[in-house]
Amino acid sequence: MGQNIMLFTSLIKSAFRVGALRVADHRGAVRLYGDGSPPRCTIRLTKASLEYKLAMNPGLRVPEAYMNGDLLIEDGTLYDFIELAAQNYSSVEAYPLLKIMRMIGLGSKKIRQYNPISVARNNVAHHYDLSEELYSLFLDHDRQYSCAYFNSPDEDLGTAQLNKKRHLASKLLLNKKNLNILDIGSGWGGLGIYLASISSGNITGVTLSTEQHKISNERVSAAGLNKRVKFLLQDYRELPSKFERIVSVGMFEHVGKKNYREYFSKVRDLLTDDGVAVIHSIGRLDTPSAINPFIRNYIFPGADIPALSEIMPFVEQSGLICTDIEILRLHYAETLRHWREAFEKQRHKIATIYDERFCRMWELYLTICEMGFRYENLMVFQIQITKTLDTVPLTRDYMFDWERNQMEREKLNSNEKPV
Repeated sequence: MGQNIMLFTSLIKSAFRVGALRVADHRGAVRLYGDGSPPRCTIRLTKASLEYKLAMNPGLRVPEAYMNGDLLIEDGTLYDFIELAAQNYSSVEAYPLLKIMRMIGLGSKKIRQYNPISVARNNVAHHYDLSEELYSLFLDHDRQYSCAYFNSPDEDLGTAQLNKKRHLASKLLLNKKNLNILDIGSGWGGLGIYLASISSGNITGVTLSTEQHKISNERVSAAGLNKRVKFLLQDYRELPSKFERIVSVGMFEHVGKKNYREYFSKVRDLLTDDGVAVIHSIGRLDTPSAINPFIRNYIFPGADIPALSEIMPFVEQSGLICTDIEILRLHYAETLRHWREAFEKQRHKIATIYDERFCRMWELYLTICEMGFRYENLMVFQIQITKTLDTVPLTRDYMFDWERNQMEREKLNSNEKPV
């Protein structure tokens, strides 16, 4: 047991150099780590076995211990603890034992996901087919479950999510009538309905979530858009049609490295020769690395966070042309902050839908992800893709001009609506 304690102590001492972490073991002995600056936090380990488990695989075992009630936070909050860990992330990554574990394949960045349609459907159901009420309690009114776009830090979440939809639309070049538009991974239908409301396009959305499919089509009927908007419970790989515009938001993270070639080849096949596609996904600013093991095991099975260096070779090999890339920094950190705060306000209701363990698991999920975008080189990219060099204008001015004009149109329409 002494060696286990020494192993855990060595990891904590090596990793926590900024902030102040007090650790109370199962016997009540307390040790202090860090330089004493904020954030400050005290955790208590309730079992002797944790002192070995946490040291061997902290990225997975620490969240599990909190989720199961074996790691208690007695001073400060979960946010303080995760922020403290995130600020010391580089020191944890440099710990010799963890380097050895990665070398022998534990947490390897070379994980290659097997992702046939049946597996993809099960992975989607694990997260997106949860209680309908759950998502209504912490998302905005349009149920946008991806990175918002903040024109200013003080914008509310609903405004920022509308900004995101408008920003994406500006890159789709909606300059023709009756465009056939495909939304891959269409969520609860908000983006597709928005595109239909601002254009004459015909929208097809595909999702593998039965809950999202049901709600999306209910919303279409309520909006009176049945003739132009349809949502299918179908994998994008099964679609036979061609589309002049393709948009995909928050879906590419679920494709998996092994399947990038298949994904971009299918996008090429689905896109008309004069078509435009826009892919919006979480990515890494630094070199390729494995996704957080807790997130992969408990929240998004089969998920992957790519670096652009992993994606672009497959875009090039598919015969597609990358015409624009934009990196969104910190927008997702702010989005997650809004979700986390809303979740906390509704926690008592969510606990009645599920249980205390579920609430702790989702608090971890939202907090870990927020810290990833604040401190650990996560970002969101938007890639615009075409088949020919002259499909889009020579400069990006058309995006900015359209977006500003559309914002003015929306303000005008909003002012004209009766109160």
